[in-house]
Amino acid sequence: MKMHDGSVIPVEIKGDGPAILLPVNPYPVEGARAEELRKWGADPALGHNLMKGLSDKYKVVAFDYEGHIQKFPKADTLTPNNVAKDFIAIADAVGVNKFVYYGYSWLALSGLQLAIRTDRLLALIMGGFPPIDGPYKEMFQVTKATFELSSTKDNSTNSPQETDELDWSTVEVTLNTNQTKQFVTLYKNLQDFSDRQVQSNITCPRLCFAGSADKISYEERWGGVVVDIAGPLLQNRKELESYGWDVEVLEGLDHTQAMQAKHVLPTIKTWLDAHM
Repeated sequence: MKMHDGSVIPVEIKGDGPAILLPVNPYPVEGARAEELRKWGADPALGHNLMKGLSDKYKVVAFDYEGHIQKFPKADTLTPNNVAKDFIAIADAVGVNKFVYYGYSWLALSGLQLAIRTDRLLALIMGGFPPIDGPYKEMFQVTKATFELSSTKDNSTNSPQETDELDWSTVEVTLNTNQTKQFVTLYKNLQDFSDRQVQSNITCPRLCFAGSADKISYEERWGGVVVDIAGPLLQNRKELESYGWDVEVLEGLDHTQAMQAKHVLPTIKTWLDAHM
């Protein structure tokens, strides 16, 4: 199905029941790339395992949005509004009117942007990104630094990274300028966004979660900022609950650990079963 820039993204559907839009790679990564992911503590079959774990009770609509935008970079058009349009286009294409959305990290903040633009959500689940006091300014600095680093070397011959999450503090920049610029575009368009002001626009059941150790201090070359994901959940828990959020903090887990299926599925399935 076509995205806002005319590119086409494949979709995998599995299971019956209430629909869940899941922006993950439904197919396990194999070979050398899989070994590299394991070294970083990531699961090469993360999307596949999430899809398998949810499809017993739900109709899972899985699409590798992150992999797609790396293959078809949207340097100047990856705006919050266009991302939301893409997700709605996918729901329309598969004939789903009402649906749950679950996203992790920047795909979680994309879910928040989706929720304030449509009344079609049955539920919203945000993992690894806080619904209020999100680190939009800090991530703008990190992504700008990444873009600048990618601009200093010729990365045009590098193949797109198919990662579930980038560890910005330690990786070498292997993305080209179009791939890095699209994230600058995304966060630039969120600099004046007030996540508190939009809370009344979200009417569906909602869950947010993060690992208690989800906090990264970046070196100067990456912007020299601290991106704190767990802090806003811990500090603002009562406020979040007053807005209607259910809050889960996964003890001792960092950003990569808290996104793994063995932690995500028990957290979101229990919640979904109670609300669906």
